[in-house]
Amino acid sequence: MFAENFDLAAYFQRIGYTGPVERSLETLHDLMRTQLFAVPFENLDVQAGQVVSMVPEQIVEKIVQQRRGGYCYEVNGLFAMALQALGFSYRFVAARPMFYPVRRPKTHMVLLVEAEGEQYLLDLGFGSYGIRAPIALSHLDTELEQDFDRFKLTLDDKGAYVLQAFVDGQWLSQFGFDCYESEWVDFMPANYLNSTHPDTIFVQKLLVIRHSPQGRDILLGDQLKQIRAEGTQVRQLSEAERDTELQRLLN
Repeated sequence: MFAENFDLAAYFQRIGYTGPVERSLETLHDLMRTQLFAVPFENLDVQAGQVVSMVPEQIVEKIVQQRRGGYCYEVNGLFAMALQALGFSYRFVAARPMFYPVRRPKTHMVLLVEAEGEQYLLDLGFGSYGIRAPIALSHLDTELEQDFDRFKLTLDDKGAYVLQAFVDGQWLSQFGFDCYESEWVDFMPANYLNSTHPDTIFVQKLLVIRHSPQGRDILLGDQLKQIRAEGTQVRQLSEAERDTELQRLLN
């Protein structure tokens, strides 16, 4: 993943990263969480009737220079640029969202990254129940606590990996994937679908998610959901309140 305008120092400044830079698990962990908490998940371009750009230079301009957010291809694509600049070995993998009532195509992008002799799942763009730190592919059927969340990586009956999250007292599958490498260009049809198809949530409603170590705030249309360790609060917003919350989550 390469963009001529990507500058590692500018990226660090954008996300506020001051941690280690050697090719280690610590760097991978700290860098993922720093970007996750600094860059919001958002679909403003889709809501404006635009197809999200997959041009790497435009992703850098949008998130680093304009200090915007993005959805999975953008935020994971930007993170891949940082990994490449730091010398990490990684690959893009297509994942199938599994929380829908019907089977969906592999429209989600995740990263598999090598660190200290192990392969790790990383994802900064899944939204509400996305992981918050790298997960080793070898940690199968093991409950993992990340801040206030609980995740588990398991295998299905065909040998594909499935990420599960503990939600409302039960384990729910979030997405499935195998280790087959996808190229950047492979995600362009899925990006077009997510940007234009009337059945996708990105086309239907405004969606902004802001993560923090304490929780996550989800603005979906005119509803604000605030998830914390102690519980979840949901509020219906007026138009003025929605605009105020939108600016808070984006800044």
